[in-house]
Amino acid sequence: MKPVVPPPLQLSVAFALAATAAAVALALLLLHVAVPPVLLALLAVVTLAGFALVERVFLRDVAAIADYAHRLGEGEDATPPAICTPLRPVVSAVTRLRRSAQLQCDQTRAELDANEAILEALHDPFLLVDSHRQVEHANAAARALFGERMVTRDLAASLRNPSILEAVDAVLGGAASRSVEFSLPVPVERMFEVRVKPFRRRRPAATEGVIDAPAEERTAILTLHDITAIKRSEQMRADFIANASHELRTPLSTLLGFIETLRGPARDDDDARDRFLGIMHDQASRMTRLVSDLLSLSRIELDEHMPPGGAVDVVARLQGVLAAFELKAHERRIRLRLVAPASVPPVVGDDDQLTQVFQNLISNAIKYTREQSEVTVTVSVSDGSAVGAASTGGASMGGVRVPRIGGGPMVAVAVADHGEGIARTHLPRLTERFYRVDAARSRALGGTGLGLAIVKHILNRHRGRMTIESEVGVGSTFTVYLPAEAGAQTKAAERRGAA
Repeated sequence: MKPVVPPPLQLSVAFALAATAAAVALALLLLHVAVPPVLLALLAVVTLAGFALVERVFLRDVAAIADYAHRLGEGEDATPPAICTPLRPVVSAVTRLRRSAQLQCDQTRAELDANEAILEALHDPFLLVDSHRQVEHANAAARALFGERMVTRDLAASLRNPSILEAVDAVLGGAASRSVEFSLPVPVERMFEVRVKPFRRRRPAATEGVIDAPAEERTAILTLHDITAIKRSEQMRADFIANASHELRTPLSTLLGFIETLRGPARDDDDARDRFLGIMHDQASRMTRLVSDLLSLSRIELDEHMPPGGAVDVVARLQGVLAAFELKAHERRIRLRLVAPASVPPVVGDDDQLTQVFQNLISNAIKYTREQSEVTVTVSVSDGSAVGAASTGGASMGGVRVPRIGGGPMVAVAVADHGEGIARTHLPRLTERFYRVDAARSRALGGTGLGLAIVKHILNRHRGRMTIESEVGVGSTFTVYLPAEAGAQTKAAERRGAA
């Protein structure tokens, strides 16, 4: 094997051979010396050999530089080649160009990451749909609403609203921006305004490794704005005016009638005045309760689409509510009894609203149970998937039941009375506003007809449910189911026992 001559020595030898042969030939020509043809041929061969060797060294360096540039273009962290020819500055220029390109690439990547983080942090769902109506990007809010697998799939697989799909197709076809309203019925009805805007994206089109002029691609951007609170506020204002005007008409007419009587024929009748003033006080109290319940219902409906995030000790809340109703129950000689296991997991909920649920159910039980009877409140833990089955012998409230994902444990609170019972034909409508089985008796007992409607909307917000079982002549049992806090077991019972 022949020894490998280092490139600098090869280049020096090549230049020396070429220069020497050329110098000898030039000297002989200038001195007009007769040169044998053999010698001239030899000098020509040596000169050509020298230049050929120089060309070989240069071509090898050019190939090394080309390979270096190619590996840099492929993203490799290549080492610059050792160049001995005047092409060494080219290597330095390529290296500086690569560093500059890498810096720009890092800056662009940082900007893209920042933009991605901004889109992920947006409260409103955001979708980018390509020209084939496939979802290219969905932020965290969109994935939480429609599922994690919506990206790379057709928009119709996740959002099956014909109006929205029609608007997207129109925008992708060249139309201007569109705005569509739609609702999601589960788990709680929510209203959205979808804005579809065209977005032209310049994307380079590569053909056989050659980058051509950038091509424009028409895509669409979808932003979803939750307008549930706005729509419910509008509906609540309309409902409030309609309900208030209907329910307040009777007590107001009664008050006006008694006022006219007291100012006229009964002006000097002390007995009639005292009796009328008592009735007027009852009617004014009824209006106060009615307005209070309407305002409470309006506030609950406003936040119904936003699930609570607190933890509530159900047994402790029930003990407080039962203690508050002891005096009212004692007046009718009714015994209040709480039955609960030693350990009950906390539920995910709002403390004040769940207290209101228990107050409304226990207050109704005390009102409608027979005197000298018992109201029993039973607490238990149920399997969420089992709760989804229809109750036997009872009626389920379709407006209250909300499907739960995952079928986790649920805390059940059953309030049972020994009243007259409710006919099955009335059960599906009990949670409607102002619906009363016996309107006269309800008003006489101070009811507004809104108690169970408030319970329904609070349970909707808590992703809970309610079932009603009733038998005429025996009594009724109202059972509410509340999602238990994930992975938590309460120690409230132990603390109460220790206290």
